[in-house]
Amino acid sequence: MQVQTIHDYSGWNILRYSLVAILALMLSTRVVAGSAEWSSTNFQYLYGTDYNTGLGGDDTRSIFTLEHVNGWKYGDNFFFLDTTNPTRSGTANYAEYSPRISFGKVSGKDLSVGFIKDFLLTGTLEVGNGFHNNLYGLAADLDIPGFNFFQFNWYIRDEATANDEGYQITLAWAYPFKIGAADMMFEGFLDYAYGLDKSEDNIITAPRLLVDVGKFFGNPGVVQAGIEYQIWDNQFGVKGQNEDVAQLMVKWIF
Repeated sequence: MQVQTIHDYSGWNILRYSLVAILALMLSTRVVAGSAEWSSTNFQYLYGTDYNTGLGGDDTRSIFTLEHVNGWKYGDNFFFLDTTNPTRSGTANYAEYSPRISFGKVSGKDLSVGFIKDFLLTGTLEVGNGFHNNLYGLAADLDIPGFNFFQFNWYIRDEATANDEGYQITLAWAYPFKIGAADMMFEGFLDYAYGLDKSEDNIITAPRLLVDVGKFFGNPGVVQAGIEYQIWDNQFGVKGQNEDVAQLMVKWIF
């Protein structure tokens, strides 16, 4: 779940979280050395001017994101680190690490049924300033025509710092298509957290519409640009705190 935390960070904390991010990135690629099948890393810049300030923070934000995903012999890993407003006071960092283990790959059997390609064990660690949440559950990769991937993840959501527990459904997808000569990508995620005792059910979704800008300069698949639209009802589980903001986005893939 991509969130912009509202906590202040000292310079040391920014460095510490950056080092943790780099370490997690290295582990996700090297622990599975010799069995890695594919990987992709990108750097994103997002800018928006109408963020919710009811829980603090600026209404205008610049967000830098480092994102990495890889697939290996028995599953896949996903990691990202957000840094919000790094050149201002009140800089915030937020990171997630999500490993998944494939039942089909571990068993060596084809477990597909209908539009379900595979079943997986899934988990996510969410880390911010002064808090962390642990999520663990089951997932299914869906075979939907035209999509590069479509994931359904169901979690038990353990908010360890707040001593609260509930559930979460997470969808993630990527759908490539063309408009004339332009290569487009419709991607994003949706998180629905529910059943928590100490906070309201909340839903956040951030669909993106991106165009492969690099293609027009002879370097396809490297630079994408477009819009991410973020909708968050009951932000941070606080009733009535809602966000509805368009963010300009540039993604560098390397």
